[in-house]
Amino acid sequence: MSEDCSQSCGTCGEECADRKVDFSEQPHELSKIKKVIGVVSGKGGVGKSMVTSLMAVSMKRQGYNTAILDADITGPSIPKAFGIKEKAMPSELGLFPITSKTGVEIMSINLLLENDTDPVVWRGPIIANTVKQFWTDVIWGDVDYMFVDMPPGTGDVPLTVFQSLPVDGIIIVTSPQELVSMIVAKAVNMAKMMNIPVIGLVENMSYFECPDCDKKHYLFGESRIEEVAKQYGIDVVAKMPIDSSLAGGCDKGLIELFENNWLDPIVKTLEKSEQADALFVPEFANQDVPAQTGSRV
Repeated sequence: MSEDCSQSCGTCGEECADRKVDFSEQPHELSKIKKVIGVVSGKGGVGKSMVTSLMAVSMKRQGYNTAILDADITGPSIPKAFGIKEKAMPSELGLFPITSKTGVEIMSINLLLENDTDPVVWRGPIIANTVKQFWTDVIWGDVDYMFVDMPPGTGDVPLTVFQSLPVDGIIIVTSPQELVSMIVAKAVNMAKMMNIPVIGLVENMSYFECPDCDKKHYLFGESRIEEVAKQYGIDVVAKMPIDSSLAGGCDKGLIELFENNWLDPIVKTLEKSEQADALFVPEFANQDVPAQTGSRV
């Protein structure tokens, strides 16, 4: 602590030991989780939950035990995509997740509500604490890869996840629109603040491929994703098309049956990390990022 310290950390830009607070939480004693991957987006409606689901399914097909922690408390959609209707039941030991048809373990607020359409009208701290309890109170068992479907933006829940969970890396999902640069920048800068590596950038709804002529049509205009990725020193790891069969599969709860290879580059990156025991950490662009109270240590 500086001799000139005013005891007001909120207005201080200095980094000192008294500002370093460890918010990390331990998982349930019966849980054994090897790697945690966050799936984030700067705005809603870009297909973040779909990418989360496909990643869990893809890694499961490779023989890994996978799980999804649905941290999007006010807009949960993971159980719907997997066709799960049963509710999670508590026990004396803790709360057990629901297992999908192919063995993906899932915990979502919709697995606890009486009706799927019941709104979650809670304030931020309560929502963030619920996400934390999904980590500490749920008996996940032996999980190789846990994918965390986070709500859009950089608010309470993403901050709670980054501070409380040992996140090994994040996947940023976006769409090919003019605002993409600003949206990606927010996600990248938050990851940098929290010292979380960015595995890569996924552009969803990148194009539509005509089934008659096989020509690609860019409905949102020409993509600038490569330019944006280069600007922030990250990789574009997938460009997913608009596919009505995928949307229909999610609506019918059949996402586990959908066959695709769009996310194979991410799967390969994660498998390589198994051998190296660490994820590739890309270099961020040199940007001035303000100091943050309570950062990960």
